[in-house]
Amino acid sequence: MSTQTTPLNATHRESGAKMVDFAGWDMPIHYGSQLKEHETVRADAGMFDVSHMTVIDVAGEDATAYLQKLIANDVARLGFDGKALYSGMLNEAGGVIDDLIVYRVDGFAGYRVVVNAATRDKDLAWMQQVASSFKVELQERAELAMIAVQGPNAIAKACKVIHEEWESTVKALKPFQGIALQGGWFIARTGYTGEDGLEIMLPADEAALFWKALAHAGIAPIGLAARDTLRLEAGMNLYGHDMDESISPLSAGMGWTIAWEPVERDFIGRKALEAQKAAGVAQVQVGLVFEGKGVLREGMRVVTENGDGVITSGTFSPTLKQSIAIARIPAGSSGQVSVDVRGKLEPARIVKMPFVRNGKAVFA
Repeated sequence: MSTQTTPLNATHRESGAKMVDFAGWDMPIHYGSQLKEHETVRADAGMFDVSHMTVIDVAGEDATAYLQKLIANDVARLGFDGKALYSGMLNEAGGVIDDLIVYRVDGFAGYRVVVNAATRDKDLAWMQQVASSFKVELQERAELAMIAVQGPNAIAKACKVIHEEWESTVKALKPFQGIALQGGWFIARTGYTGEDGLEIMLPADEAALFWKALAHAGIAPIGLAARDTLRLEAGMNLYGHDMDESISPLSAGMGWTIAWEPVERDFIGRKALEAQKAAGVAQVQVGLVFEGKGVLREGMRVVTENGDGVITSGTFSPTLKQSIAIARIPAGSSGQVSVDVRGKLEPARIVKMPFVRNGKAVFA
């Protein structure tokens, strides 16, 4: 299979980006310094090309009922146009097929769903399979690009670039709220960094010019490497690492995304999750702050008083200047644990995530 490119590929190369293959896409890993890019997002404003993400519009008379079946969260809770929620899309065994964001957008479709790039094919196949029982239409919006602008100054700087008549509307957006605008644009106050900011969907043929205008307004381009350290500091899961089809949302820190009420809503995976709750969840997700030598990495064994667990994401935190990790360990564990680092057990401490919010340490 040939590597896919986003509408911004040539722009990244012109900017000197180091490009890598990411889930079959040619994407920028950094533009010279991952550390500098991370710090820029925490202190000012950075922009990410996330056009590899998959945008799917869901319309039809059964659109609400369909999504109430498809995902664990409940779209009936979206009280107005533009309101968004985060959810897992589960299989019958309660494993996570993907995590996604759903926006209510009655203006041009019932709902807009954004799923991960690496899971596009299986997500679409599953969504179409479930849709066969409903009067619903799914439309992939491949003609759209997506740019995320993140950081404490992101909204103010982005509003210098967008259409002047949109500025007050965009600044009035609340977190997890978006707005459909003219010309196929959609702007939401969402993100994947633990900072304030926007995710902007726009026609692909307008993306390069908009990206360059954002850069002219003082918003730095940011690669995938910094995106990963930023999301980990924010305690946000990465699909295929912190959860997958074999992992329940109850074991992946996603219990808060499950809408158990009303009890009559029979979403896919509900029976399996109810059985897990009744039996007691064997493993849970925690944050770890490393107190030993080295850097915590995915796959390392975590030793607790209740048995062994595993690190699902680990890195050195540029903000905290120490190593942190997301781990899945036996339920009931607390306090101090040990991590197997090249055959030597090193101390780490269990903490409540996120590690960082708005540029400051917040873990406890």
